[in-house]
Amino acid sequence: MSTLLVPISNGFEEIEALTIVDVCRRADIEVTLASINEVEIVGAHNITIKADALLKDVDADAFDMIALPGGLPNAFNLAQDELLKTILQKFKKDNRYIGAICAAPFALHTANVLNDKYTCYPSFEQKIDSSNYVENEIVVKDDKVITSKGPATAMQFALELVKILKGEESFTKVRDGLLFKAS
Repeated sequence: MSTLLVPISNGFEEIEALTIVDVCRRADIEVTLASINEVEIVGAHNITIKADALLKDVDADAFDMIALPGGLPNAFNLAQDELLKTILQKFKKDNRYIGAICAAPFALHTANVLNDKYTCYPSFEQKIDSSNYVENEIVVKDDKVITSKGPATAMQFALELVKILKGEESFTKVRDGLLFKAS
């Protein structure tokens, strides 16, 4: 079974985090929502959820992919978390998939695992490297790093993660079941 680690903190973007978890679980991907704070966390729009685990208690080596949702101050919290930086660097070294959406590519940049081409929430590229920012694509894949723009692109981003982890057939089945029309 494919496995996905989704690290979050207080201030996470609810649409992005929950869309990633929901869509990937529909594809029978084992998803672990892991908080860097406490198990019960509050999103950017005051929605409280309970994480599956604390990041410090998770064996990151057991995952095929890691995907970071955005939101503020979540993206900054993730960028400052030393354990997450170490995990991201190990994923990069092990040539495993890394994903981030919205402001979260900033955390990839801070951990020095962001590849050349990326996208993010418009204007956030100024905190990263605007010369490598891809403005006109919803999802950008650069080798094993996948990035996306923000809440409105969360479904397409999550479906791309399904395609990578489970293949075209699972992608099509989940996409069609959700009545999603974009590619």
